[in-house]
Amino acid sequence: MRHLILFLFLTILFGTPGCRSEPGGPNAAPVNATGNTNPTPQGGTPEKSGKVPSYGYEVVDRWPHDPKAFTQGLVFHEGLLIESAGQYGESTLRRVEPKTGRVLEKVDLPAMYFAEGLTIYDGKIYQLTWQHHKGFIYDLKSFKKLGEFRYDGEGWGLTHDAESLILSDGTNQIRFIDPKTFEVRRTISVREGGQPLREINELEYVKGEIYANVWHKDSIARIDPQTGNIVGWIDLKGLLAPGEVDDEEAVLNGIAYDEGGDRLFVTGKLWPMLFEIRLKEK
Repeated sequence: MRHLILFLFLTILFGTPGCRSEPGGPNAAPVNATGNTNPTPQGGTPEKSGKVPSYGYEVVDRWPHDPKAFTQGLVFHEGLLIESAGQYGESTLRRVEPKTGRVLEKVDLPAMYFAEGLTIYDGKIYQLTWQHHKGFIYDLKSFKKLGEFRYDGEGWGLTHDAESLILSDGTNQIRFIDPKTFEVRRTISVREGGQPLREINELEYVKGEIYANVWHKDSIARIDPQTGNIVGWIDLKGLLAPGEVDDEEAVLNGIAYDEGGDRLFVTGKLWPMLFEIRLKEK
């Protein structure tokens, strides 16, 4: 009897053995690194589960493109293309006629710079360099150099929204930069299914999303600019026929959007063709 009384007393005090809920058990809420439950990504919107939609394409038209242009940035403006081409000793800023590929105007960068992405904002062209932490500002009409700006890290891709320059640096981070002070306003971390997407390259802002080339991938990521979540992929395999390029760095890179005509253009480094494409949901 004394043993039974002792057992009942211990059960009331500590609970039934094997039925205690331990931290991190199967019914526990998820905990992030700060100790908060139910973590949400930057921007305050929970990351959606499940596979993101994938889009194919149809070619609307194709035009010649300089096969020696190591394309790093591409913008459509008033019927012409503004293009940034890289490589040390070969970097340029160009104004190009899309249907012929003819270079109408060109600025050669000093040989020490490797040109990267570019964008047009408020009547000016902003062009990045790869590892010099320096960008150049030009007048859109005359191509006259107006100034320079600084940024930390490498420069890869550049686009803009209504308020900010948007910069990629080869990581999974995308920075939103004040176009007057060049201070970083905010940063998003790009991820798919919780995993970081690295080597984000050329950027284009299209209908409220960031379209991004990924180095050595034949696809474009569609990114939510508030959360960094990938909301879709555009599969561009097969744009070039086998044998059209033979350099391993002749990869897809270059996205330009004609907002007035709702047209999307893509090309690549050392590609002989520029394509106008239309997306098709798979």
